[in-house]
Amino acid sequence: MARRITSAEGKRLGLPGRSALEMVSGDIGSQVTFRVVEIAVPQPGEALRGPHLHRGYEECIYVLKGEGRTFTESGAFDVKPGDVMLVPAHEKHVTRNTGAEPLILLCFFPTPDIVSTTDNFSNF
Repeated sequence: MARRITSAEGKRLGLPGRSALEMVSGDIGSQVTFRVVEIAVPQPGEALRGPHLHRGYEECIYVLKGEGRTFTESGAFDVKPGDVMLVPAHEKHVTRNTGAEPLILLCFFPTPDIVSTTDNFSNF
């Protein structure tokens, strides 16, 4: 059955280096996870988030607003609105804000639970 999910129903996540609103996941019976992620403009001296990887599935990132750079084991990629980053399973990656406004990303994962299959690292 189709359903509409409002932003008020989304789950706010306290994640390092960003804020996220998880709109869809296994918590509501879905087989996929969808998050709206906001990465603030970094402040001088601020510790930046390290890379992470997802075991067993890829991540698809759509840039909605702002400018950034996604660092991966394959290289660094500048991203802007309308761009899509497709990061393979098991590849370390991190996206950072390089612009003057918040970077807003739509992140899609073909799994109902990313928490138990995500590994975080301090560097590459």
